[in-house]
Amino acid sequence: MARFVVVGCTAAAVHWSVVRLAVGATGMAPLLANLLGWMVAFGVSFAGHHRWTFRDVPGRSAGHSLPRFLLVSLAGFAVNEAAYALALAWGGWRYDLTLAGVLVLVAVGTFVAGRLWAFRAPG
Repeated sequence: MARFVVVGCTAAAVHWSVVRLAVGATGMAPLLANLLGWMVAFGVSFAGHHRWTFRDVPGRSAGHSLPRFLLVSLAGFAVNEAAYALALAWGGWRYDLTLAGVLVLVAVGTFVAGRLWAFRAPG
């Protein structure tokens, strides 16, 4: 669990930082910047989880785990983007603080799906 938290926090920090940079430096809309942030953070997340968090799962390979993790991550991003859009529209909070809250909430579901399905040993 500790490894997941470290990798997840690192990926979330990358995601959040990319969004802040994209919005701040280019004026990109927060929801579009969120997509860019997810894309960059996906690489960090998969590499960290594959090589460190779930490295002890016997029989798993990147070829087996990557498509599954991509599906888990895409589902998480869909929830993230929908929650983020609603919170931005109705909450009136700062875009960056809103995103931080959404990232934390979605991380819990991503962990469960990653552990129980994406990085589970084949068979």
